[in-house]
Amino acid sequence: MSNSTRNSKTIKASPETLYRAFTNPKALAAWLAPGEMTGKVHSFDLRVGGGYEMSLFYPKSEKESRGKTRKKEDRYTARFVELVPSRKIVQAITFDSDNPSFSGEMIMEVKFEGRDSGTRVTITFKNIPSGIRPEDNKTGTRLTLDKLARYVE
Repeated sequence: MSNSTRNSKTIKASPETLYRAFTNPKALAAWLAPGEMTGKVHSFDLRVGGGYEMSLFYPKSEKESRGKTRKKEDRYTARFVELVPSRKIVQAITFDSDNPSFSGEMIMEVKFEGRDSGTRVTITFKNIPSGIRPEDNKTGTRLTLDKLARYVE
């Protein structure tokens, strides 16, 4: 599990606004699911050692069942490893799946860098499970960043 990806996007919002979008369960439910997927946060505890449980649902229009947990659902638990307000968030993510190719702890690191034109948000994934193709993770992250920009701008 040595696969990793990195995506960046400059978003017209302050680092504080973007940090809040990553640390508010209602905001996460609104923008975190990539593309036409939807999200639901089941529990949330904002502190190092805390975390959240969330489901991402594939659209009903999608014919193929690709869910990691159920046919149309990816459910996971994220544990906050590091929280540096308006600068950095590190999460350890574990998928709820019986498939061993989705097992293990994936690391998601988010950095916020203030710029004249807004904030550069960089998301790095490390230890991507073997069942997730890095190119799919990269595409999903790009779609998520686009959704985040629409949410906060």
